[in-house]
Amino acid sequence: MSKIKAIHGREVLDSRGFPTVEVEVSVADPRSSSEVCTGRAIVPSGASTGEGEALELRDGDPKRYLGKGVLTAVQNVNERIAPSMIGREFQLQSLLDDALRDLDGTPNKSTLGANAILGVSMAFLRAQALAQRTPSDQFIAQHYGSPGVTLPVPLMNIINGGKHADNGLAVQEFMIVPAGFDRFSEALRAGAEIFHRLKKILHKQGLSTGVGDEGGFAPQFSGAKSHEQALVAITQAVSDAGYKLGEQIFLALDSAASEFSDGKSGYLFEGQTLTSEEMIGVYSQWAKDFPIISIEDGLSEHDWKGWDLLTRTLGDKCQLVGDDLFCTNPIQLKRGIDSKIANAILIKLNQIGTVTETLETMKLAASAGYHAIMSHRSGETEDTFIADLAVGTDCGQIKTGSASRTDRIAKYNQLLRLEERLGDRARFAGLKFYEKFKK
Repeated sequence: MSKIKAIHGREVLDSRGFPTVEVEVSVADPRSSSEVCTGRAIVPSGASTGEGEALELRDGDPKRYLGKGVLTAVQNVNERIAPSMIGREFQLQSLLDDALRDLDGTPNKSTLGANAILGVSMAFLRAQALAQRTPSDQFIAQHYGSPGVTLPVPLMNIINGGKHADNGLAVQEFMIVPAGFDRFSEALRAGAEIFHRLKKILHKQGLSTGVGDEGGFAPQFSGAKSHEQALVAITQAVSDAGYKLGEQIFLALDSAASEFSDGKSGYLFEGQTLTSEEMIGVYSQWAKDFPIISIEDGLSEHDWKGWDLLTRTLGDKCQLVGDDLFCTNPIQLKRGIDSKIANAILIKLNQIGTVTETLETMKLAASAGYHAIMSHRSGETEDTFIADLAVGTDCGQIKTGSASRTDRIAKYNQLLRLEERLGDRARFAGLKFYEKFKK
């Protein structure tokens, strides 16, 4: 039993300098009647958000943090959640999360705010792990029913576009996927070296080497084929770093296509309005020209007919990931599974709002043969919870940004620690994770 002794929320800042919620939860220490175990968690925030996400509660006061303050959510933690939960015992994470959902009483957590609820949920898990003298990743593995030994393949965002950068690129993320290695640490090293080689290439071309929200470069390519220029620059960086494209290093995209959809049936792409079929044609050509192993949100979250065609066209060739499409929501994922739409889901804790619902969505995905990719948000923090969650669930993949910005590097460093601690038990997901895709 984990008896809650204290809950406290506060307003802190995320990687974009906007407020977010931090929560501390203290539970009774089972080994000492006078001591407590305190877990702390900070909630991330997204820029490119799906319509089906749980509600992130903001104050809306334009005189304070441009309306993005979270004092109301913090107040809900301290004055509504805390009085209701302190003194209660919860044997399981799911029981605490159910109690939080019941207290809120809405499907999208709009009463208390998903940012308030998630902070408590994450902090409680950490407090429980401390109380049981178990590392968080292994506590998650026990709770999830997995071995908890798999280090994930990093999908490393090295060129930013879309809402993450003001550079005219419609596609939001251009990623490298260092899957062809035996250890996570080797894959991370390759990604970092390619990132630095890319910086030299962009600098030589007179392009900006400033970085976007997720730490990738945000160059403004000129000409009609700016996206292909980005892909070519990345392939050159791979070669210059001494790695083999299509053997050790693969490419991935997060189009975030809902952001450049015209709201009807078209996509505003490189100065043209393209149909779903034409966008799929673009991706198909890129997949022929480059070793693209994963495409996320290739079409709008509302374009289910287009998604059906995209899946039938490319679903056996690369991973097709639903982010805005599924929003880490089991109901939306079930619709996708039943419709045979996509073959993978992006997992973001704050899209659904509790640890338990996140794990339930991952289990649903696994039961249907869908890959799950653990993901950060563009508004991140120094919190490393998703690194523990990726290893604890053995999900095999993680998106946590580029090889720059401490908010991104913190997760990579935690994964290095976990690999070291696991020792001979550690397994790297690697290329075998993508065997079902014909390249």
